[in-house]
Amino acid sequence: MRQICVIGGNRYFGRRLIRLLLDGGDHVTVVNRGSAAPPSGAEHVVADRADAAALARALAGRTFDAVVDQVCYTPLHADVARRVFAGRAARYVMTSTMEVYDPATSTSLRPPAVAPVAEEVVEAASWPVDLGLPWGSPDELSRLLGEAGAYAEGKRQAEAVFARDPAFPFVAVRSAHVLGGGDADFTGRLRHYVDRVRAGLPVAVHRDPAPTSFVHHAEIAAFLHWTATGTDVTGALNAASHGSPTVTGLCAEIAAVTGSPVPAYRVVDGGEPASPFSFDRSYALDNGRAAALGFPFTDVTTWLPEAVTALLPLPPSS
Repeated sequence: MRQICVIGGNRYFGRRLIRLLLDGGDHVTVVNRGSAAPPSGAEHVVADRADAAALARALAGRTFDAVVDQVCYTPLHADVARRVFAGRAARYVMTSTMEVYDPATSTSLRPPAVAPVAEEVVEAASWPVDLGLPWGSPDELSRLLGEAGAYAEGKRQAEAVFARDPAFPFVAVRSAHVLGGGDADFTGRLRHYVDRVRAGLPVAVHRDPAPTSFVHHAEIAAFLHWTATGTDVTGALNAASHGSPTVTGLCAEIAAVTGSPVPAYRVVDGGEPASPFSFDRSYALDNGRAAALGFPFTDVTTWLPEAVTALLPLPPSS
């Protein structure tokens, strides 16, 4: 029986990942601060992942075939994990994000010459790490870097801590925007579009919105399961369904699924925020590396209608 540790991940696709592991016969230890109980069948360890001493005490005597870290947001988180799990984990998977490629979040990044972007656009092992930034204060960090910049740079530097001096085989899963699951999607981003398109309200978009990448919630759970237990690959892996729609393409599909009028749009002025999936720069993901390694990605068009339908009100009972 494999021993798998999942840090965080008690909601949305994280719960689905835990269920996949349990159904596959793995012993799953879920580590969190006690805010939510894990799915039935998983062992629950309460500890603050940011506190190295407390985490080491909570995991004393345990070793794992793989760790899946769902809540690694800063280089400080990564440094704690690297120290605590050295000699304790045979494999480490960090859930990262496509936002590491966003040229708007770092002066060290330029808009990609070729899109979709492949993993080598951001080489984690050579990315600079600045532990002097206020990583422990999200508000202060956001004031310095902006909210999107703080999130993206935190992920880039967390990857860098693991990659530049590996204490264990390490994988960074750079996930596309996750959709599907109905109300389990706590971000509310797809619901924003469904509600506005159905109501005939204008959607705020850029003048020439760029393509972006999405992945179904069940697909990213399956991908994390595969990276933890089904392959020995290391390094960065982009995780995205095939296809890179623009925000207007997304809205058109929502209108078609819901029988709504042609979507209305409002073009934003320079510097004005647009709706969540409208981008004025392209950094959609190239999923070729993971696909070549054998992961069977689906196409966005195969699951998007169901993801939209899951957010519609239930018909009245007769």
